[in-house]
Amino acid sequence: MYGFFNRLLRVDLSNQGYRTEDISDEVLKTYLGGKGLGSYLLLNEIKKEADPLSEDNKLIFAIGSATDSKIPAASRFGVFTKSPLTNFYGESYAGGKVAPQISRTGYDAIIFEGVSKSPVFVEISNKGVKFHSASHLWGKETYETEDAVLKEVNIPQAQAVVIGPAGENLVRFACVKNNYWRSLGRCGMGAVMGSKKLKAVVFHGGKQRKFFNENLLKKYIKDLRAKGKDNPGVAAYRRLGTTQMVAINNKAGAFPTKYWSKGHRDDWERISGDTLIKELKVKSTACTGCFMACGKLSEVLKGRHKGLTIEGPEYETIYVFGGLCLIETLEEIVYLNDLCDRLGIDTMTAGNLVGFIMEASQRGLINTKLNYGDVDGAAKLIKDIAKKEGLGAILSQGIKSVSKELNLEDLAIHVKGLEPAGYDPRTLKGMGLAYGTSDRGACHLRSTIYKAELSGMIAPDAIEGKAEIFVDFEDRHTLFDTLILCRFYRDLIGWDDLSTIYEATIGLKLSKEDLKRICCNIMDVTRKFNIREGLTKKDDLPPPRFFSEPIENGKVIKREDYERMLSDYYGLRGWDEEGRPRG
Repeated sequence: MYGFFNRLLRVDLSNQGYRTEDISDEVLKTYLGGKGLGSYLLLNEIKKEADPLSEDNKLIFAIGSATDSKIPAASRFGVFTKSPLTNFYGESYAGGKVAPQISRTGYDAIIFEGVSKSPVFVEISNKGVKFHSASHLWGKETYETEDAVLKEVNIPQAQAVVIGPAGENLVRFACVKNNYWRSLGRCGMGAVMGSKKLKAVVFHGGKQRKFFNENLLKKYIKDLRAKGKDNPGVAAYRRLGTTQMVAINNKAGAFPTKYWSKGHRDDWERISGDTLIKELKVKSTACTGCFMACGKLSEVLKGRHKGLTIEGPEYETIYVFGGLCLIETLEEIVYLNDLCDRLGIDTMTAGNLVGFIMEASQRGLINTKLNYGDVDGAAKLIKDIAKKEGLGAILSQGIKSVSKELNLEDLAIHVKGLEPAGYDPRTLKGMGLAYGTSDRGACHLRSTIYKAELSGMIAPDAIEGKAEIFVDFEDRHTLFDTLILCRFYRDLIGWDDLSTIYEATIGLKLSKEDLKRICCNIMDVTRKFNIREGLTKKDDLPPPRFFSEPIENGKVIKREDYERMLSDYYGLRGWDEEGRPRG
């Protein structure tokens, strides 16, 4: 089928073997690659109630029909598994330079199964699979590991994904890193790799996809670049990247602060994007082929971390450490960001957990003393999490487990075991629905409904009609994840653009109605997976504090308003009143 290789690679880590399998046109037409294909495989490959950290779980890499196409947004890849953090559906995406090399191996999906007897890294190309010992790399941090495996493979174009000590130690929110600073951040992908003794995967190859209409594709790419040339949103990403959201959310009263007790940090300017580019040395960077260049390579110029350089910090890292934990300066946030990257820990979950302990400490609910703003205390806790020592051993299991063990479930902020992003739903009501219904737990990226609420497309407090616009956003972004496209192109790539991309790459003329039907197929698959693993309607509810504890603007989510949105959402999805797909 045009736009695909119709091939799947199955890597058996237990026996160090592999085989290729065909993927039918019917499956690809039904699910369109990327998230659709990955979710379909997940439901069919992983048996019910499998332990996420056992050999029964599998790790599925998937790409889409737009990968390696020169579409500027198509520089991402996805990984799918049963999450060890939530015990539900797990997905994560990363940009950088890896996706084109995955494509050039000649596979639409790669499944890792079994458990290696000793640490290993796997080299995958269009010529086969090689298994390399990684015993000498076990215990190494992520930057060193990436350098080492690429040097050993010694192929100039090769790209790698790696885990750090947190993944090896089965920290349930360990991430997978590539290009040093890019992350498969959420849902514990690094822990699944660690459970399989899989330290790294290196991709390279020479296969090229065949697209249905190269001329149409070239014209579309030219038009997209022209559309983005003078676009103010593109200009904002080029200048500030995601750090622009610090000012926007603080002004809206939606910046989670002091572990979700406030919606505004009084001195937010100290951690803003403008301060980043004024006080650090910042250079814009881009994923392969991207004209948005939202990445910010930042070097600390003063203080105890002078010379430290990372790509970032991204908004979500600033919100957790600068908002939830009240870390005072960007230089110290960069330090904590770098620490998490080296250890292979998701900054969003780590920052939420540190903030949780700070708030519990302040309220006198635990014996541990950790004050808001304590950078070194936060750093020690993060190191202890990676090593699973002391309190860190408990925290390494994730917020759902630790809050139960410490009898602090009413304090903890999460949905399905995953913590929310930096958009307070007591101000942005649609984000409450987003966090509640996301298939992987509290997530802002499955719909980015905050964009509609902050830009005036629909009022943040509106309840009537909120589910309708939410579903439209969620459907369009589900298609982004089949191709796989970057979210930051959402203002440039609408429904008509998606139809054009599918026609150019795979040769199918799909109307908006056709595409929405495919979205329903994909959403039903992820929902069926979660229900099979024990999900019920109560798992679609935000944490109790969002209903009962107002932030300083006096706002909460009224339970009846949320239940109205949830009911509307279920109806629009074609699910019954308990959130179960029909048929």
